[in-house]
Amino acid sequence: MKFTGTDNYVATEDLTVAVNASVTLERPLLVKGEPGTGKTELARQVAASLGLPMVEWHVKSTTRAAQGLYEYDAVSRLRDSQLGDERVHDVANYIRKGKLWQAFEADTKVVLLIDEIDKADIEFPNDLLQELDRMEFHVYETGETIRAKHRPVIIITSNNEKELPDAFLRRCFFHYIRFPEAETLRQIVDVHFPGIKENLLGTALTQFYEIRETPGLKKKPSTSEVLDWLKLILAEDLSPEDLRRDPHSLLPKLHGALLKNEQDVQLFERLAFIARSRG
Repeated sequence: MKFTGTDNYVATEDLTVAVNASVTLERPLLVKGEPGTGKTELARQVAASLGLPMVEWHVKSTTRAAQGLYEYDAVSRLRDSQLGDERVHDVANYIRKGKLWQAFEADTKVVLLIDEIDKADIEFPNDLLQELDRMEFHVYETGETIRAKHRPVIIITSNNEKELPDAFLRRCFFHYIRFPEAETLRQIVDVHFPGIKENLLGTALTQFYEIRETPGLKKKPSTSEVLDWLKLILAEDLSPEDLRRDPHSLLPKLHGALLKNEQDVQLFERLAFIARSRG
């Protein structure tokens, strides 16, 4: 069972090695990187490449680790008891299976995505240590123990918004997705926009990297944002000459696809003013 990338996803050699090492070690793969660098999509492409079903658990700030196991709906059981419903005699009717339970009880090996784990409370990763280690958990309401039929391939993503506990990190294989170099980005663009004219692509990527490397930028545009920008450029049928930046603002054409806050827009306007002042 080896991940080699797919036709729809350009995986660098170091990323391929990380995925396969995680599968071999049977440890979760912790993937960090800037937002928009394809961390979530990686899990989907790993599932497609290995021919495995996928279970996705998207973590929010209010998500608790226990929700990944199961939830006991006591309110519904109380309501049904008041209505005389026969279902109340079996507590299992009020157990809602979480994403880990779904992955554990699957008849085949699955890819389990735990997406943006750093959004949750700091204790969230630690609360999953035993379950991810032993591949089992206890359901107190029914007295049963749920064990994984097949150990899932677990991919955990993080935007690095907060530090994760050391105990959790020790149990993971780690990989940081760096922003792609120009040649890799060209390959990514070719997957999404095959046949794009070379002179248009060269002009656009040169301008994109200049923008991304501008000192003082609060949020650097990501891979997903450059793809959105190129999609708009093609939709508007712009030429390389059309992409020339206005010297009065230095803002790129259709800059709303690349710059996502007013501070960065004002930064380019200030740079243009300074350039004009210097003659």
